[in-house]
Amino acid sequence: MILIRGGSVFSASTSSKGGFEVKDVLIDGDRIAAVGRVHVDEVSDVVDASGCLVGPGFVDMHTHLREPGHTWKEDIASGSAAAAAGGFTAVVAMPNTDPPIDEANIVEEVIRRGAEVGLVEVSVAGAMTQGRAGVVPSDIEGLYECGVRIFTDDGDCVEDVDVLLSVMMRIAALPGAVVSQHAEDAAMTVDGHMHEGSMSARLDVGGLPAEAEIEVVGRDLDLVRETGASYHCQHVSAAGTVELIRHAKAEGLPITAEVTPHHLSFDDTSLADLDTDFKMYPPLRSGDDRRVLREALNDGTIDVVATDHAPHLPEEKSTLFGEAPRGVIGLETAAAVVSGVVDDPARMFQSLSLNPASIASLKDQGRPIAVGERANIVVFDPRHEWTPDRFVSRSSNSPYKGHPLKGRPLLTVHNGRIVYSLVGAA
Repeated sequence: MILIRGGSVFSASTSSKGGFEVKDVLIDGDRIAAVGRVHVDEVSDVVDASGCLVGPGFVDMHTHLREPGHTWKEDIASGSAAAAAGGFTAVVAMPNTDPPIDEANIVEEVIRRGAEVGLVEVSVAGAMTQGRAGVVPSDIEGLYECGVRIFTDDGDCVEDVDVLLSVMMRIAALPGAVVSQHAEDAAMTVDGHMHEGSMSARLDVGGLPAEAEIEVVGRDLDLVRETGASYHCQHVSAAGTVELIRHAKAEGLPITAEVTPHHLSFDDTSLADLDTDFKMYPPLRSGDDRRVLREALNDGTIDVVATDHAPHLPEEKSTLFGEAPRGVIGLETAAAVVSGVVDDPARMFQSLSLNPASIASLKDQGRPIAVGERANIVVFDPRHEWTPDRFVSRSSNSPYKGHPLKGRPLLTVHNGRIVYSLVGAA
């Protein structure tokens, strides 16, 4: 048994009010056995959680584990370890692997490997089109039967309206299934490497206009109106996209949205020296865009913070800015970033745990702390000051390297087992 003593617990009785209560949490096997004032004689581990937040483990619905095909950057084992270190008890693996996750046998293999590693729950997003080529729809129903609920060609946008309409109509007929779009008009982003604005002009670097995202989302919302399919907008970066989402929600459309930690933290001025660890797509946009994203997270327009964890090795990033691959890692630093942005700690759990678990249909994740629930728990210390320098991930392409952060997971419990602990560490 594990006893988590004296933390501020986000429990079933308080979550609806957005509150916390100081309680003990007793874990027996893979379940929560008691919540309250707990007195037991024999436990294997006692964790002092005084001053810490205790809540449901975080869920990342946008993780690149790179397996199969690119395991020199990351694999399911190293990615799961990085997730556990970040307080995550579940991740949704993106399908832009080699081969792409567009067939049932690949889904089954990734899930099997995740269970074999056993550090976090590994769920899988399936490609909307065969080979992620945007031409022929995947076997949507077959992938769904294997447990896929998130469908995306992430890394590429499904641009053909007829293809996307066909996919969305099929997904709309499947309970809990979600279209998750990488909204980027490729025709508008040829030869672009950073946000199109004053900074790109000053640096003479090809720009990526915000309209490339905004126009795709606007088009897709018309298809949502036509099909009724649940639609999730990935890694929102532009203020104009936020406005579209806000209006769509007011209209009652079944739409959700995510933002990354790095788009909450930085803007295009961070690229003044063309550091490739700040190169990602969508790109860091203007300071005004960042302000709107932070406001949208706090007012609930944006539902989820998802890392878009995209590992690349140093030798891949150590090149000219225009030649470097896009993407940054984020699993280990996400909670600290979100803790510093949200206006209420309950929103941290809503955006990092409850909402993504609900959208991804992960029934044992994102559950408030209550007796009988599966023990997927994080203990988060909002006072912990640290500076990332080394990472559990196989890659280290993080914009937070050397950047002081406040707040850190101290303990991650997955299915009743401690899979990560800083308790007692210096």
